[in-house]
Order: sequence, then structure tokens, then C-alpha cells
Amino acid sequence: MNVLLNYFSQVLQTALSRKLPGIEAQKKMSPETRRHVPDPNELRPARHGAVLLLLYEKNGEIYFPLIQRPEYDGVHGGQVSLPGGKVEDGDVSLDFTALRETEEEIGVPAADVEILGKLSDLYIWVSHFHVHPFVGKIDYVPNFIPDPHEVAQLIETPLLQLTDSSSRTQFLFKRGEFSLEAPCFDLQNKPVWGATAMILSELCEVIYNTELNNILK
Repeated sequence: MNVLLNYFSQVLQTALSRKLPGIEAQKKMSPETRRHVPDPNELRPARHGAVLLLLYEKNGEIYFPLIQRPEYDGVHGGQVSLPGGKVEDGDVSLDFTALRETEEEIGVPAADVEILGKLSDLYIWVSHFHVHPFVGKIDYVPNFIPDPHEVAQLIETPLLQLTDSSSRTQFLFKRGEFSLEAPCFDLQNKPVWGATAMILSELCEVIYNTELNNILK
């Protein structure tokens, strides 16, 4: 069972323990506005949060879940993201935060997830969050239970679709008088842009630069 996932995860775990591509990989999917990002602690200490890129095997392919946030007035309303959220009092570690938030948002038991490693941190200046992205795996297809207050739609996404160069395109974001064109991933007919796209871009770079690319094919 899960022969593909187990082999892929072993190689990925080793790759994540080495020097990461970091900001250079993130920049490949960075909006224009990221070129003028202020220091995260320039005005006040940034808040910290953690997200989880959760791998699982389904129908002989490796998948990961994305979530579309409900529409609201905040800066991230309606956007597609990885499950996760802010560090709360009582969280014993950043990976604990990622696992707790994932369980709360999409119903995946934290105890069933194995953390494989961590991608590079990312500062989101519009919400003043310092995000810590973790990668984990689960050995069965999760029975997702999205929290309707946090999740408008759960999007099961094949990892092979993410690494296909044809999934990269441009997205025009508009809200009121504000508009922004940004690079994005077109995943399951959803535009994935901003910080989430930058995190996924680094994962792609890790895959492209190792034998992981051949394992997926």
C-alpha cells in the first residue's frame, strides 16, 4: 500500500533536510508588489503562523489539499491557500500549529500525520504574518471534514498537476479600485497566487532539482 507515496516521501524528507532553494524559488511566483516588501519587524513584531502541505496517495497518484477561504472583507478573503493559521497560546511548536489548524479546518487528525520537513519561511506583508510552511504525509486517503466557517471549498490537487509547467499562468486580482496582475498556478481550475503560490514554487524547485521529478512521472 502507498508504495509511491512512501518512496517519494523518503526522498523528499532527505531533500528538505538539505539547503533549500529559498527566496529565489519563491520569487518565480511572486507578485510585483513583493519587490518592495518592508522588514517584517520594522514597525512591530510580525505575527507567526504555520501551514501544512499534506501529501497522500489516491488512485495511484500523490495528492495534496488546498482550501478556498470564504469571501470576507479581509485581505485573504476568497483566496486559495494551504490549510493553516496563526500560532495560538498553548501551541508547543510551529509544526504543532500547522497540524492543529489543519485538523480544525479540514478534519485531518493531527496524530495521523507525519511531518517530513519544512520549506522556507515567508513574510506576508499585507497581513503582517511570518508564515512557516511544513510538509507532511498521511498513509490513507483522508475523510475531509471542512469547517464551513473557515473553508468554502476543499480542492484535492494532484501533485503532478502542480509540477506541470503548463499550470503556470497569470491572474488578475481586482477588489474595488485596486487591481494586481500576478503569476499563479491554475490548479483544478482555481487560481493559486500570492504567498501560497510562492510556497508551492519552492516545492516545485525541490522536486525539479532531485530524482523526485522522475518518481512522479
